[in-house]
Amino acid sequence: MAEALTDTGLDLLFRSARTYTAWLDKPVSDGTLRDIYDLLRWGPTSANCSPLRIVYIKSLEAKERLRPHLSAGNVDKTMAAPATAILAQDMAFYDQFPRLFPHRDLRSSFLGKDDLIRDTAFRNSSLQGGYFILAARALGLDCGPMSGFNNKTLDAEFFPNRPFKSNFICNLGYGDKDKLRPRGPRLEFDEACNVL
Repeated sequence: MAEALTDTGLDLLFRSARTYTAWLDKPVSDGTLRDIYDLLRWGPTSANCSPLRIVYIKSLEAKERLRPHLSAGNVDKTMAAPATAILAQDMAFYDQFPRLFPHRDLRSSFLGKDDLIRDTAFRNSSLQGGYFILAARALGLDCGPMSGFNNKTLDAEFFPNRPFKSNFICNLGYGDKDKLRPRGPRLEFDEACNVL
């Protein structure tokens, strides 16, 4: 049986982790960005479909390409972040089934089934997005996930010839704790859960 994380680990991933909007002037290395993916890819997805695709934005040129697609309230915090990840879903993820799930011919069961493709890609890329945040936190980064952007224009800018659709974006770096707002409450167990 696996050993549970210590309180320190649980705090790092959940209890003390926050959504940051202000960042210290400290870069995030390309190696750390690679390490995030190398951790998150082990999280489960339906039939190992793994539809998440990531574009990391670090350069000033790339940030300027991203700027016009952001909602007004997300511009300053995104421009100040050391890195921003566009988390997208590959709408042709099923083409990878022969390699990722060789036990059965699942690719043919998705061909021409747009609703199944859309639902599977969205559900599983969102799941992998959660793994992304946990992996980044596990590596000592702070995160600022958000959905305030124009998916259609962002996709045209960053994925013009690829079957990718953006799901959400996430700023990454080392958060400025002095600029955090008080933490919002969470629902209690009895408000959110039932045990049957």
